[in-house]
Amino acid sequence: MASLPLSRIVARAAARPRPAAILLGALSALALPPIHAIPLLLVAIPGLLFLIGRQARPWGAALVGYWFGFGHHVVGLYWITEAILIRADEFWWLVPFAVPLLALVLAVFVALPCAIARTAPAGWPRAFALAGAWVLADLARQFVATGFPWNLLGSAWEIPGLPGDIAIQPAALIGFHGLTLATLLLAATPSLGRRAIATGAVVLILWAGFGAWRLSWPVLPVADLAVVLVQGNVSEDQKMDRAAAVHIFDKYLALTSGATSALGGKPGVVVWPETASLFPLDAYPDARAAIMAASRGRPGLIGTLRFGNDNRPRNSMMAIISADAPAAVYDKFHLVPFGEYQPDWFPVPFQIAPGGGFAKGTGPRTLHVPGLPPVGALICYEAIFPAAVVDPTERPAWLVNITNDAWFGNSSGPRQHLAAARARAVEEGLPLMRAANTGISAGYDAFGHELGRLGMNVAGTLTLQLPGALPPTFVSRHGLVVPGTLAILSLVLAFIGKLGQRRSTT
Repeated sequence: MASLPLSRIVARAAARPRPAAILLGALSALALPPIHAIPLLLVAIPGLLFLIGRQARPWGAALVGYWFGFGHHVVGLYWITEAILIRADEFWWLVPFAVPLLALVLAVFVALPCAIARTAPAGWPRAFALAGAWVLADLARQFVATGFPWNLLGSAWEIPGLPGDIAIQPAALIGFHGLTLATLLLAATPSLGRRAIATGAVVLILWAGFGAWRLSWPVLPVADLAVVLVQGNVSEDQKMDRAAAVHIFDKYLALTSGATSALGGKPGVVVWPETASLFPLDAYPDARAAIMAASRGRPGLIGTLRFGNDNRPRNSMMAIISADAPAAVYDKFHLVPFGEYQPDWFPVPFQIAPGGGFAKGTGPRTLHVPGLPPVGALICYEAIFPAAVVDPTERPAWLVNITNDAWFGNSSGPRQHLAAARARAVEEGLPLMRAANTGISAGYDAFGHELGRLGMNVAGTLTLQLPGALPPTFVSRHGLVVPGTLAILSLVLAFIGKLGQRRSTT
C-alpha cells in the first residue's frame, strides 16, 4: 500500500481529532523510560499543537488534550495491570478497566493545559502557553488526591549511560518538572519554523555543555563505607503465603552473610528491600539478633512492617544495630491509594490492603544511625515525588530507597520506578542506594551516574562504595518553587505574545 501524502494525513487528522490525539499521546509515551524514543515527541507535540489550533473554542482543545492524555497514560501505565493479575482470583473484573479508568482521570491534567493553549495565538505564544500550563498541571498532579506524578516528560532524558548522565544535569537547577517544560518547548520547534528549530539546536548544545561541565564537579568527602544491597527475588505470591515468612527471612540472611563475609573488616551497612522481613522486627529480638549475625555486626536498614498503638500496620524501614530495640524507625508517609489505604475522597469501599489499610508516617525524615552518615529514607512510591524526598530542616548525606516492585512483573513499571529514583539523586545532589525485592537494585552517585545494578528477577547482592554528596543544589534549596516559577513565566510570555498580536492588528 502506497504511503499517504503528508497533506492527506494532516487532513484526516483534522477530520478525526479524537483518534489522532489518542495516537499522538501514545507516541509521546514511547519517549518515556525504558524506550526513550525522544524523537517521537517531535511528532507528538507539533501534532497536538496542530489539533489544538484546528478547534474553534478552548472546549474543543480541551477534548483534544483529554484524548491525547488518555493515549499517553494508557501506554505509559499499562504495567499497573500486572499488580491486579497477582490477585486475579479476587480482582479479575478490574483487569480491562483499571488502566483505562486511571488514564481517563489523569487525562484531565492534559486537557486543561490544551484549553489554555487555545487562548494563545498560534506559534510560539501557544507553545509557551501549552508548556507552562502543562507543568503547572503536573505540579498539581503531585498533590491532588494524594499525588501521582508519574509519566513526567522530563524523565525521557534519563537514558542509560553517559548520554543520560549529561542530559539530566539541568534537573539540579530546575528539577524534573523544569525538564518537562524544556522538553515541551524543544519538541514544539518543528511547528514553529526554521528559526525556532535553530534556536532549539543551540539550546540542546548548551544543555549538553552544561551537563558535561557539571559532571566534572568535585563531591564532598564521605566516610569509608560499603553498602550491601540485598535482592531476594521473592515473588509476590510467596510473600502472600505467611507460612513462607521464615523461609524468606532465612533467604535474606543467607544472602547477607555471603556478602558481608567478603568484606573482611571493612565498615559497611546492609540494606534489605521493602517488607523483606514479614516479621515486625521491633517485636522480635531474635530476628534482630539473626540479622546482626548475618551482617557480622554491621548496621542494617531493613524493610519490614510494624504495628502502632492503634493496631494498624506501618510500612517501615528499621535501623538494626543490635538485638536491642531498633536504633531508628521510618514509616512510609506517601501511601499508594487503594493498594495501601482507602482514600477518604473515594465514595465506594474498595481496598486491596487488609486490616483497614496502612497508617502513614509523618513525612520525610533524616535518620541518625550509629556508624552511618545521616540517611534519608524513601520507601517505594515515595521516590517518584520531585523535590519532596528530603527533610527540609536536616539534609542527609545520602538517600536509601527500598522497594518491592514484584507487583509489576518484568514490565516498564520497575524500570520507570528506577528512573524516578535516579532523578531524585540529581535533584538533591545526593548519592542514592536502592534495594528492590525482585529488581532493579542499583546505586547512583550525586550526579545520577549508575555505579552498578542487579537486574530483574535474580537473587543476589550488590556491594558498592558510598560516594560523596554535592553541596545543596538550587532545586534542593528552593524546591517546587523553581519549576512553578518557570511555568508561570512561560504563561506570562504567552500572554505578552497575545498582547503583541492584538496591538499589531489595531
